[in-house]
Amino acid sequence: MSPPRFIPGHDVPARPRDTALLFVTRGLDLLVGEREGAIHLPTGSELPALAAEANFLGTLEGVDCYAASLPKDTEPPAGLKLVPARGLYGRVDEALFAVVGRALAISEWDVTHRFCGRDGQPTVLVPGERARRCPVCRTPYYPRISPAVIVLITRGDAMLLARNANFPGAFFSTLAGFVDVGESLEETVVREVKEEVGVELKNLRYFGSQPWPFGRSLMLGFTAEYAGGDIQVDGQEIAEAGWFTPDNLPHLPPRLSIARQLIDDFLARVKARNTPG
Repeated sequence: MSPPRFIPGHDVPARPRDTALLFVTRGLDLLVGEREGAIHLPTGSELPALAAEANFLGTLEGVDCYAASLPKDTEPPAGLKLVPARGLYGRVDEALFAVVGRALAISEWDVTHRFCGRDGQPTVLVPGERARRCPVCRTPYYPRISPAVIVLITRGDAMLLARNANFPGAFFSTLAGFVDVGESLEETVVREVKEEVGVELKNLRYFGSQPWPFGRSLMLGFTAEYAGGDIQVDGQEIAEAGWFTPDNLPHLPPRLSIARQLIDDFLARVKARNTPG
């Protein structure tokens, strides 16, 4: 097995930052350069002031990576521009794109926890872990991850897909929602499905997970089988929903999402069982 291309870390190495890759964010945007259509990231030598205050992320193929936030009142340096980070999917390789997502979350955590929520004192970075701590009351602040479930419901060779009223574009996807306080993941799946489309489930199974920085969440994927009930959309989050087979697919979500992984996995299984031999 080949070694991982990205090795995460939080202890700052005792190396100059001149050649390090700098992931500079503002909200969900990333600061990049573009040469002949190719995306490149600035290095520490190009933005030394930001590099000096940046958070270490780890190494990508042996190159140090740091995350920093571009202040709102600061214009991008000449030759660089802010672009929506999600739009970089397909323009940079998957390992680099994953580091972009990590940088978005770490930068936001660093900016939003500069002061203690209890007594307003400036927080300080904690050596040896990814945390900031108030030096007065000693309260630690860690990067927050909001768990969310996402589920593909099937009935024979059909799958239940829905169009979210709040999402841009007209694509149909799987159902999803955030975990509530006191809920198990399984309870969240059942509740969200009942609230959004009104159907019952059976044979709920874990599929996989995906960090999702564009919603600051960890998506936990499930599959389930239809157990009863008529589709009744809530009319708020869900605009429309229906059953779709491989022969009548709607516009689907992009391949970077676990929603598309769930859909593609089901389509592959349907094709396999319907292929003679």
